[in-house]
Amino acid sequence: MTTAVNTSPATGTAFDLGPARALACRECGHQIPLAAEFACAECFGPLEVAYEFGDIRREDIESGPESIWRYRGLLPVPSTVDTFPNTEPGRTRLVKADRLAAALGVKSLWVKDDTGNPTHSFKDRVVAVALAAARELGFKVLACPSTGNLANAVAAAAARAGWESVVLIPSSLERAKVLTTAVYDGALIAVDGNYDDVNRLATELAAEHEDWAFVNVNVRPYYAEGSKTLGFEVAEQLGWRLPGQVVVPVASGSQLTKVDKGFRELGELGLVEPTPYRVFGAQATGCSPVSSAYKAGQDVISPVKPDTIARSLAIGAPADGPYVLDTVRRTGGAVEDVSDQEVVEAIRLLARTEGIFAETAGGVTVATAKKLIDNGKLDPDADTVLLITGDGLKTLDAIQDQVGPKATVPPSAAAVREALGY
Repeated sequence: MTTAVNTSPATGTAFDLGPARALACRECGHQIPLAAEFACAECFGPLEVAYEFGDIRREDIESGPESIWRYRGLLPVPSTVDTFPNTEPGRTRLVKADRLAAALGVKSLWVKDDTGNPTHSFKDRVVAVALAAARELGFKVLACPSTGNLANAVAAAAARAGWESVVLIPSSLERAKVLTTAVYDGALIAVDGNYDDVNRLATELAAEHEDWAFVNVNVRPYYAEGSKTLGFEVAEQLGWRLPGQVVVPVASGSQLTKVDKGFRELGELGLVEPTPYRVFGAQATGCSPVSSAYKAGQDVISPVKPDTIARSLAIGAPADGPYVLDTVRRTGGAVEDVSDQEVVEAIRLLARTEGIFAETAGGVTVATAKKLIDNGKLDPDADTVLLITGDGLKTLDAIQDQVGPKATVPPSAAAVREALGY
């Protein structure tokens, strides 16, 4: 593997981000040296990591750590990334979901269950990569604006690494996500406003505090690459092959575009056969700017004010929305949205068929898959993967009025039999 060694202009200290060689603008292609930058100085387009990969073999990956660090040769992290404290996420289950497949009317279905990560969402992946890069770049504080899952992941990763954390959240966030962030004892700040207000505040603070690594702001190019590991794992767990189609929940849109990037990199490196696949995006109707743009045949995303129970997807001005449109159109996929009631029904469907309790974002994914199958956009005969990106214990309020005991009875066998209709 080729390793790019860079020097920080601020400290003069050399840093190593493995195969990463530059930051490249996604719009105009302009490149700059690796740094804590997220916008192109030439056209203000978003920056992403450009690589110079070495010789990477399947057997090298398979013999690596049981975490995302088995793919470190494909990520912007040091070769020694697994030697310092981190939450070591990844290697979550890919469940063959035959009962859910029967309920949805498809032949071959898998669920990528990322509820098994350290703080029970896929955000542990992106934060681990962001922390590794931030450490090399000389930052001292880990920070973020968040709709919840990222707050959990940043607070936990900072605690594990011995760093300070600063986490900004909307004051209306689900109580469970507030508590599961506050328990790590970092600086948790609730802001009166929605996520887009919180994100604007974070961007302002990132400019003021040079030693704060806002994972999804000033170190976003590195952070976003962590989502590729979902694509890497799906392909490896399928026996080093790509699925025919994948359904991904859309908030900022970064996860969907990076899963696609991961699939493409595996094909380019000869780690999988580069077979065709289709990518589908899933949104809640109460916050569906990307779905609306897709259906209208537009390239521009019009911001919306979120109003949905799927708060982890409630980003009204998604930064990667245009790139989601590019991805689904290029691969022959689509973007669809579903109502809050459909989300709740899908959470319950996944739970009763596969024993997986998903948060509302997972309900959006399953409900969207059902809708896409019903309207003929998803191929019922193709190998299909659904990404379940967070645990239902984080969003109990979504189902608290929908489920409960079938009956309350006195402590007698007869009463139980009567309640069960025996």
